[in-house]
Amino acid sequence: MDSEPLFSIVMPCLNEAETLEACITKARASLLEHGLPSEIIVADNGSTDGSPEIAQRLGARLVRAETKGYGSAVMAGIAAARGTYVIMGDSDDSYDFARLGPFIRKLQEGYELVMGTRFKGGIEKGAMPLLHRYIGNPLVTTIGRIRFRSSCSDFHCGLRGFNRASVMRLDLRTTGMEFASEMVVKATLYGLRIVEVPTILSPDGRSRPSHVRTWHDGWRHLRFLLLYSPRWLFLYPGGLLMLLGLLGVAALLRGPMVVGDTAVGVQTLLYSAVAIIIGFQAITFAVFTKVFAVLEGLLPPDLRLNTLFRYVRLESGLAVGAVLLLVGVGGAAYAFAEWRMSHFGALDPTRAARVIVPSVTSLILGFQIVLASFFLSVLGLKRRG
Repeated sequence: MDSEPLFSIVMPCLNEAETLEACITKARASLLEHGLPSEIIVADNGSTDGSPEIAQRLGARLVRAETKGYGSAVMAGIAAARGTYVIMGDSDDSYDFARLGPFIRKLQEGYELVMGTRFKGGIEKGAMPLLHRYIGNPLVTTIGRIRFRSSCSDFHCGLRGFNRASVMRLDLRTTGMEFASEMVVKATLYGLRIVEVPTILSPDGRSRPSHVRTWHDGWRHLRFLLLYSPRWLFLYPGGLLMLLGLLGVAALLRGPMVVGDTAVGVQTLLYSAVAIIIGFQAITFAVFTKVFAVLEGLLPPDLRLNTLFRYVRLESGLAVGAVLLLVGVGGAAYAFAEWRMSHFGALDPTRAARVIVPSVTSLILGFQIVLASFFLSVLGLKRRG
């Protein structure tokens, strides 16, 4: 192995004494076959079964990841890598390190992320639990493909190669199994050149259970995809809820409606108003989350967001909020005038609700818009600075 490697093989490891030697031996043979200056790095995550000693005996570089978790181990290995290109793979002998040729060729062609795909390469009998194969992996991958417009067909494949400098620029932060999804998502969002190569998944060579915890790790993947997509988590549900609420208020403001054999009245009007308020809150959360994520480098800059802030400023938000507040105050004054005309006696609750509910809704939305405008302006101080 050369002192200035072109390729670095990174193997995250946690008690893989049974299979680590086979992985290192196969990887070294594959690299020598291609005549590439390279290195093998074992990123150990606290093994107690002698795995570190095996790695050192076989001439691999040992890197210790202090923070627990798959993502932490991989990032420790990537940070320590000296190669221009990195190929990472699990050290449980479920992926064949002897066949790295397709990854090497695609990286040398200029692709920045080369993803293995088990669903196109093949999954041997017993290599993946049926729940993972037919529900978990396809479901989470489909969600990721839709939400982030990714071309990858297997978000969780543990064998992948990439340009080290390109991936370091992504500022990957997750520490657990969701690291696999984060790399694909951020590579897609930042426009990296991505390609897939078929990969065969074999049963691992361990006698102990896998580190993967089905429900725990599945939820972490799903949670990451939700949190990284403010549009799907907040904007679209909020917009739909607000639209339904507006339609309900518009239909019931003048009087009750009869739908089939059912009379729909002020109770539905109230719920429609609540839907408007909750929907608007969800939309503002989408904007807050997006701005914060861009400022912190979690998401790439968004041209549409920059265009929006060019026209929507604190003053325009305050103006819209003030109009809604005036509408709410005007409605409240009208309701008070009617109450006064009845000598402050009992009012028809149905008639009164059709004035009070829209008025209160306008007041709430007005205050929310004013407060949201100030908060976005605070966030915008760093953006404009």
